[in-house]
Amino acid sequence: MSTHSSDTSRSADLFARAQHVLPGGVSRNTVLREPHPAYAESGAGCRVTDLDGITRIDFSNNMASLIHGHAYPPIVEAVTEQLRRGSGFMLATECEVAYAEHLCSRSPSFEKVRFMNSGTEAVMVTIKASRAFTGRPKIAKVEGAYHGAYDYAEVSQITNPTVWGDADRPNGVPVAHGTPAAALNDVIILPFNNTQRTLELLEEHADALACVLLDPMPHRVGMNPIEPEYLSAIRKWTKTNGSLLVFDEVITYRSDYGGLQMALEVEPDLTAMGKMIGGGFPVGGVAGRADVMDLMNPKGDNYVFPYSGTFSANPISMTAGHIAMRDFDPEAVDRLNKLGDRARKGIAEAAETSGARACVTGTGSILRVHMKQSAPRNFREAYTSPEETARLKAMLDHLFSAGMIMINTCTAMLSTPMSEVEIDELVAAVGDGFDKIAKMP
Repeated sequence: MSTHSSDTSRSADLFARAQHVLPGGVSRNTVLREPHPAYAESGAGCRVTDLDGITRIDFSNNMASLIHGHAYPPIVEAVTEQLRRGSGFMLATECEVAYAEHLCSRSPSFEKVRFMNSGTEAVMVTIKASRAFTGRPKIAKVEGAYHGAYDYAEVSQITNPTVWGDADRPNGVPVAHGTPAAALNDVIILPFNNTQRTLELLEEHADALACVLLDPMPHRVGMNPIEPEYLSAIRKWTKTNGSLLVFDEVITYRSDYGGLQMALEVEPDLTAMGKMIGGGFPVGGVAGRADVMDLMNPKGDNYVFPYSGTFSANPISMTAGHIAMRDFDPEAVDRLNKLGDRARKGIAEAAETSGARACVTGTGSILRVHMKQSAPRNFREAYTSPEETARLKAMLDHLFSAGMIMINTCTAMLSTPMSEVEIDELVAAVGDGFDKIAKMP
């Protein structure tokens, strides 16, 4: 079956309608593509069929939120049963307690957990909890790292050579027009994997820093795991200084049974989670030290951070998330990570054979293809030139036409329904794409 969508397709017609009622015709920009988005009809396992009847292998999995792919039968059954009992109550539910117990059993750093509704919200909670615990206003984060849409967390997630300043002292760059200057002033931007300069910047603001916010394998910074020396130095500094170390594992929690922090053998003070821990439904979670988490305990001795939400720990997300994580057991994690190894090895070999000036990064069940000869160590090395951007777009268009759905940075997030068959199809399609782009300028 052809994977070409014509301008007279059902998706094209729907997009024309959407532009009258939605800004840009969408509610999230990540689904946009030329000449129009593809609209999903249904999904099953690791495949999605659009309104025009075209079926593709889904390597996006709704931006890493579907660890078991689409319409996972145990989740469908359990959620259907829960819906018959109710989708939300002004009462607590047993499923919230059971799920919290399960998550706390997975990671040594998780003493207590509180649920919310998105990864963005989870990161916001970690920042506010860090301020409440330390009494300090500022945070530090890595240049280019994406941590959601909170004013402070999003500083310098979008930056470029015209505004980013000196590599040893990156500028704080706003994302949204109108971001208050006060927000920019309270965020210290760190050069990723530059240990000496990072420690110098932290020392400059030591008395004011509530936390250091780190993604242990930041997507937009190149999707390379944080270098051990860099992480160890920051962990030591935060302990000495009385600041908190906060991990954003919204994406990377899938990398090991207890998150990438287990593989790195570091225990952060707080961890923000989201995406896959909702089993396909909206969710966020913050877990960590009991003394910090108890700032949100209205019956505690240090209740200085009141926090809750109408849909927090709703029984649908709790039920789906618990089943998703229960079934993502150590054996499932190991099997999926081996498929990730197979994909990265095959893509690296294809890049070398084709001469396409490309490489692949990632770990576990995550990979990202770069139109660069060498793997980037930081955001500035990961930043794409106009020529690299053109080759990346050509690769993404090629893969979509070949029946593969990728995240728009040419990133893949694997799911448990996948086997060596789908991985080898991806490697072959990427190899064909390398052959094409090798001829581009």
